[in-house]
Amino acid sequence: MTLRPGPRNLITDVPGLCVGHASSEPAQTGVTALVCDGLWTAAADVRGGGPGLREIEVMAPENSVRGINAIALSGGSVFGLGAADGMVNELAARGIGLTVRTGELVVPIVPGAVLYDLNNAGDKDWGDEPPYRALGRKAVAAALDNGPGALFALGSVGAGRGAMAGTVKGGLGSASLDLGEGLVVGALVAVNPVGSVFLPDGRTFLAWPYEIDGEFGGIRPTADLAPAIAPFPDQSRLSAAGRAQPGSATTLAVIACNARLDKAEAKRLAMMAQDGLARAIRPIHTPFDGDVVFALASGEVELTAQPDRNWQLARLGAAAADCLARAIARGVYHAAASEAAPASD
Repeated sequence: MTLRPGPRNLITDVPGLCVGHASSEPAQTGVTALVCDGLWTAAADVRGGGPGLREIEVMAPENSVRGINAIALSGGSVFGLGAADGMVNELAARGIGLTVRTGELVVPIVPGAVLYDLNNAGDKDWGDEPPYRALGRKAVAAALDNGPGALFALGSVGAGRGAMAGTVKGGLGSASLDLGEGLVVGALVAVNPVGSVFLPDGRTFLAWPYEIDGEFGGIRPTADLAPAIAPFPDQSRLSAAGRAQPGSATTLAVIACNARLDKAEAKRLAMMAQDGLARAIRPIHTPFDGDVVFALASGEVELTAQPDRNWQLARLGAAAADCLARAIARGVYHAAASEAAPASD
C-alpha cells in the first residue's frame, strides 16, 4: 500500500488539532501554538545537548496528569518560555483546561520548548517585557479562530520566524500521512539546527527520498552526487553567524496521531520519530542543539490488542519519522520561497 498525505498535508489532518502562529516582525521571532480539542495523551523525547523546556515531567508515564491541552513552541531562547504562560492564560480565559474541582478555575496543561533565534537581525531591545507572553496569547487565539483541520502558513512564521538551518533560512514545516483504516499521522517542526538540511550541492534536501509530489521542490541529486554524504558544517562560518555556542540552535517537533495510546506508547512514538531528524539534518542532536520531539495522541482510533498492537505502534512510528523528515524540508523550502518573494506594497 502506497501511503499518501492527508488532504492538507499538514498536522491538522489529525482530527481535533488546531494550529496558530503569532510573529513579531520587529524582533524577527514568534510563537506557534498547537491546541487539542480535549486532554490528549502526550510524551516527549529530548536528545539535543542544550534544550529549553517546560512541563516535560508532567507527561512522564509515572505521573498522574492524564493528558495535555496544548503545546507551545517559541523562539527567544529562555525568554520564549514565557509564551506558555500567555497560552495558559488565554486557554483558561476560554475555559479550556483540566478541571481539578468543579466551580474552580480550570488548569491548562501546556508543555513547551524554545529555540535560540536571538542572534538574528531583529530588535531584541525589549526591556523588562519580552514579547513572548503576548505572542503566546495571540497564537492560541489564532489557533482557535482557525479551528480544527484548518490550513496554516509554513516557512518564516511563528516559532520558525527567526530560525536558521545551518547558515541558511530555517522555518516552520508540516506534513501528514494517511495510513488507512482511519489512522492519520502528522508532523510539525520549527527547523533551527546547527547542521545542514542539504547534500553537498547546497540545493538537494537530505530528505529527498521521502518527498511526495514535489512538496519541497522536487530537486533530485545528480548521478555523481547521489551516494555523497553531506559535509560536516564549517565551524568558521557557523561561528561568524553566532551559531557555534551550546544552545545556539534547536529543532522543535511535534508528532500527532489519532490512535488511542497510553503515555509509554506515546513516548515510543516520539522516540521513533526522532529518526526523521536524522534523515533530514546532518549532524543532529549536537551539543549546540536542544532537539525535542513531542508526541500527541487523541485516542479517536482504538488499536488492536497485543501482539498486533506493538506492530501497529511500530507502523505509526515509522510513518511519523517519514512525516518529520518531509516536514523539515518543507519548512526550509517555504522559508526560502518567502524570503525570495517580492515585498508587498
